[in-house]
Amino acid sequence: MLTSCSCTPNVVTKIEIPIGVILDTSLSTGKMSKTCISMAIHDFYKKNCNYTSVIRPYFRDSESDDVQAASAAIDLMKNVNVMAIIGPMSSSQADFVIELGNKAKVPIISPASSPSLSPIDNAYFIRSSPDSTVQLKPIVELIKRFNWSEIVFVYEDGEYGRGLVPYLSEAMRTIGTKVTSQIVVYPSFSDDQILVELYKLKTMQTRVFVVHALPGLASRWFKKVSEAGMMDDGYVWIITDVLTSRLHYLDHKDETMQGVIGVKSYIPKSNEWTAFKKRWKREFRSRYPEDDETELDISGIWLYDAVFGLAMALEKKPVTNTNSQFSSSVKINETDLDVIQALETGKTLLPLIRNFRFNGLSGDFNVLNGQLQSSVYEIVNIIGNGEKTIGFWSPEHSISKQLNSETKGLKRITWPGDTHVIPRGWEIPTANKNRLKIGVPVKGGFDQFINSYINPETEQLVMTGFCVDVFNAVVNALPYALKYEFVPFVSSDGISPAGSYNDLIFNLSNGGFDAVVGDITILANRSENVTFTLPYTEAGVSLIVLIQDEIKSPWIFMRPLENKLWVTIGVFLVYTGFVVWVFEHRVNKEFRGPAYKQVGMLLWFSFSTLVYAHREKLISNLSRFVVIVWVFVVLVLTSSYTASLTSMLTVQQLRPRYTDLNEIKLKGESIGYQEGSFVRDVLIEMGFNDSQLKNYSTYDQYDNALKLGSQNGGVSAIMDELPYIRVFLAKYCVNYTVTPLTNKTAGFGFAFPKESQLVHDFSKAVLQVTETQLMNITNHWFNDEASCDLYTKARPRSGELGLDSFKGVFLITGLSTTSALLIFFFMFLYQNREMLVSRDSISQKLTVIANIYDVFKGDDESRKSNLQVAAVEFNNNNNTEVTVIHQDVANLSHDEVFSTSDPESPVHDTIQVVETTTN
Repeated sequence: MLTSCSCTPNVVTKIEIPIGVILDTSLSTGKMSKTCISMAIHDFYKKNCNYTSVIRPYFRDSESDDVQAASAAIDLMKNVNVMAIIGPMSSSQADFVIELGNKAKVPIISPASSPSLSPIDNAYFIRSSPDSTVQLKPIVELIKRFNWSEIVFVYEDGEYGRGLVPYLSEAMRTIGTKVTSQIVVYPSFSDDQILVELYKLKTMQTRVFVVHALPGLASRWFKKVSEAGMMDDGYVWIITDVLTSRLHYLDHKDETMQGVIGVKSYIPKSNEWTAFKKRWKREFRSRYPEDDETELDISGIWLYDAVFGLAMALEKKPVTNTNSQFSSSVKINETDLDVIQALETGKTLLPLIRNFRFNGLSGDFNVLNGQLQSSVYEIVNIIGNGEKTIGFWSPEHSISKQLNSETKGLKRITWPGDTHVIPRGWEIPTANKNRLKIGVPVKGGFDQFINSYINPETEQLVMTGFCVDVFNAVVNALPYALKYEFVPFVSSDGISPAGSYNDLIFNLSNGGFDAVVGDITILANRSENVTFTLPYTEAGVSLIVLIQDEIKSPWIFMRPLENKLWVTIGVFLVYTGFVVWVFEHRVNKEFRGPAYKQVGMLLWFSFSTLVYAHREKLISNLSRFVVIVWVFVVLVLTSSYTASLTSMLTVQQLRPRYTDLNEIKLKGESIGYQEGSFVRDVLIEMGFNDSQLKNYSTYDQYDNALKLGSQNGGVSAIMDELPYIRVFLAKYCVNYTVTPLTNKTAGFGFAFPKESQLVHDFSKAVLQVTETQLMNITNHWFNDEASCDLYTKARPRSGELGLDSFKGVFLITGLSTTSALLIFFFMFLYQNREMLVSRDSISQKLTVIANIYDVFKGDDESRKSNLQVAAVEFNNNNNTEVTVIHQDVANLSHDEVFSTSDPESPVHDTIQVVETTTN
């Protein structure tokens, strides 16, 4: 707040600034607001007595009528020449006045909070209260915190109520909560009409209600809520800011709102605030002595601060003549609307009041772009005749127990029905039957999963099986009691099934059952009509096929290694042999001779290393290094090959007779499936025709059909889901196996109608049962079956060794061999570097390099060390020296030089050999 100042009275000349005020003084809020505005003007100029401007208010009564409010605005603009207008309070009245303000360029300062009235779209509209959509943030966080999946929105008819509808739906969508119904309540509704709407709500499952209504209608509404029995245990009522801030207007004598939760803008408590409330009560009673019910609320505090902000802005705006603001072009015969279009009053004032900020009575009073900002909301719990603060909401800390605290959560809440147990947010409607009708399929076999029979003693239906036990365990894990009865899906004879599983699901979607329990597979097309819980079994579809002993092949010795590995070994054999030949050719006589002999030696040496039979003596150290690494690789390969081949020759190899559905389809053979199963549709989609499909209803029928085979009236394979396959293979473990998954499914689940509130709770309970009890239930029903491993023979190992298993050793030998080859190459070039810098052509250099490399240098090393050979090429025509081809070849003899030259060559006679003795 501004501090008081001292000045000498009557020294400063005051300029009166006319300001219009439009209020509905027939309502308590109008009286309260008028008192706050008057006190604000008095308090401001008492503290700022040196200001040259002073607000002079001109009050008008809207009389709760939109047209009257617009008429009052026109009167203020036309006849008073007001600089700005404060009010009206209601959104419907403000809608008209704001439009007039835009035309006349007169700022309208109103607390109307409807989101349809936007300061962004209306430049001359300054909202002195927060946008009503801001309060949705704490409401959304409340609903999210308690995991309520559905709500009902109850709102009062009018611009204020309707404006919040789309924003609430979008806010709920962001957290996955659905607004199941939007109930509009008219102020003209009688008590009986209110009861009719409440009884409609009572028949719904949703028990979380958000009420957005003004105190007059809300007071009657909640009285009827209590009368309808909807303020009992299990219900949740949340009220918005407009009602929470004005709870003092409601009658709490009979505690009709016990347990309601409300949100409202937070005003920090201070000594100034406390003192103002006392002064306001005295002032209000002096003005309206007959009114004992009206209390000060936050909208009045905001108006108080808004007047302070307006007064400060007016002092900054130079005003010379406030009585001459009409355009001279106004004509006598013009209408009021024509006149206000010609007014020029607020252009210079507008920028000063659209953005300002100061510490006011309500705390941080911050108007930004014409909109009052609000950052903190208080969450209260109505208990008895009062309210208790249970937490706060702020953008920084979300919901917390204390203001600006890191302590998340809320204080203890008293819910309707005087309970502290958090409501789950929904109930089975009272209009429904007491017991849920649970549809179950009727099967002629596979009774380990689900089975039904009539107890002869009690003549009652008895349901047994794995699926039934899981369902019972899930119901017991729910946080509440649930009554239900099983209803078999049978035809009129009471014995045979009334249809397939798809028919059962369709019946559920049409309201024939409240849920379906059994070995129901979760499928995408079924999920379009119903909602499934989380699955409680493994998923997938596979083939059951006969197994057969693999016949030993005469080429079985090739099978231990894959084809890629065989090829890779061959490549590295030849490569290693070639590199060794390169190293040994110049120094080892065993690697010399005619070309065919050298190729044979290369291949012989390479392959002999596989059985360590190479006997050639290696002279080069590089050769020895390469062979050592290669022998290590050979050791790894031969050891692995021997082990794999031994396994193939000694262990019985079992393999499935069929591994591919396409093979069965192309041969025109038959395939079986479980009667009533969706597998039939899957097979038809894969291209099987009806003549190839056969259905069975027991495991014994599965066994007989597979033994007969397609040629004898049976089937080549049976397609079914993994839970059934596991039981079948356990019983017939010796003769059959299962192929890898043919189709993926989600497993078994419980089905409910779309939008059923039970699904969420059941899914949570399924998880709980899966973690704690499912293993025991499985062992109870399938204990003997569990002794046979489903995958023992499903994927018989072929024993083949792949290339991937030996990439490392091949990388080692490849790198070492190539590195040795590069070292030899660079050493050879270095020894003959003079030749590389000669002036001969590249072809001549390559020829000489090849000739030099091919020279044997392995025997008389001491004699050759004293030889220097110079080969000089001369021109045959003029016998002149042209180019020095080679020099300093110390290891060549006279005969060897001529042996490298072609006797038929025309330059053969031009080669000269010079022998010199080194010192």
